[in-house]
Amino acid sequence: MVEIAGSVALVTGANRGLGREFVEQLRERGAKKVYAAARDTSTITTPGVVPVALDVLDPESIERAAQQAGDVTLLVNNAGIATGQNLIRGDLAQVRREMEVHFFGTLTVTRAFADILGGNGGGAIINVLSVLSWFSWDGATSYSAAKAAEWSLTAGTRVELAGQGTQVLGVHLGSAATDMTRDYDGPKLKPSEVIGAALDGLADGAVEVLADEWSRTTKAGLAQDPAEFYAAAVRPIRRRTAG
Repeated sequence: MVEIAGSVALVTGANRGLGREFVEQLRERGAKKVYAAARDTSTITTPGVVPVALDVLDPESIERAAQQAGDVTLLVNNAGIATGQNLIRGDLAQVRREMEVHFFGTLTVTRAFADILGGNGGGAIINVLSVLSWFSWDGATSYSAAKAAEWSLTAGTRVELAGQGTQVLGVHLGSAATDMTRDYDGPKLKPSEVIGAALDGLADGAVEVLADEWSRTTKAGLAQDPAEFYAAAVRPIRRRTAG
């Protein structure tokens, strides 16, 4: 288990939304140093952090960040996008971009920091996932595929890094009140609720956090027949988006 107090954390996508909330709560919980990573460091406004230029689609920027932040004990893979594309008739370039960010971007950052974490005692990785890791929603099937891939990546890196003592935690949620969900009319968690649950789980040694009832219900339904599962899982989305 990772002690947040005294830890050295790096958070990707730290300039807004869940990333900014991660940065703020890590500092509140006593992290010794927080590297706040974003493509444009001028967008980092949280006081008391170390801005780091990092674009998850640019391997060279990731390597530079790893060289700068060699004392990291906690990596938070939070950076993400939502393009609103479907797999069959959506813009294929945007479908590829979504997969590149969520899967290959997360993987490249993790690979760059894996040995650093191991050298610093093991540490931990938090990957921000989604309830849509577990089912596809018409209108965003590309995002669902990318998050499903990132969920599998989370399990794979957990297995590979167990030997060096690195805790790998996946955080699933339905929807939070961030810029990414501004066009979604359904219920949304406060970012503080999501990050509070994530960091509590980290402190407890968890490998998975289900931040809301939607994610808990959906995860529990995975053993159902797919027809029954989709009838139950998609209906709440339709109710939430109605009107």
